[in-house]
Amino acid sequence: QVQLVESGGGLVQVGGSLRLSCVRSGRTLNNSPMAWFRQAPGKEREFVGVISSSGANTKYTDSVKGRFTMSRDSAKNSVDLQMNSLKPEDTAVYYCAESSSWTGLLAGSAQYWGQGTQVTVSS
Repeated sequence: QVQLVESGGGLVQVGGSLRLSCVRSGRTLNNSPMAWFRQAPGKEREFVGVISSSGANTKYTDSVKGRFTMSRDSAKNSVDLQMNSLKPEDTAVYYCAESSSWTGLLAGSAQYWGQGTQVTVSS
């Protein structure tokens, strides 16, 4: 069984930065792509970004390109999301997810989900 635990959320002012972390635990080896999603109040969950198992490849939704960066640390078994130049519309609960399928993650499908961490950007 795999568990994903997010941390790092909080309250930040417009233009500020936050770094989210997702730590993976489980008996199976982590050789899968991982992704971040977010869900704002009253809205559907949306894809934020995905990173390959090696960390060499990433893809982001247009609204965060140039501001958000994903990275993974094999030693820590974690995936981070560095968020810069935050905007009020970035306010949401952010979820970490894992799937064996890159395209599945792009479509919003994952085998494992974290519990989420709240990010609030105040203007």
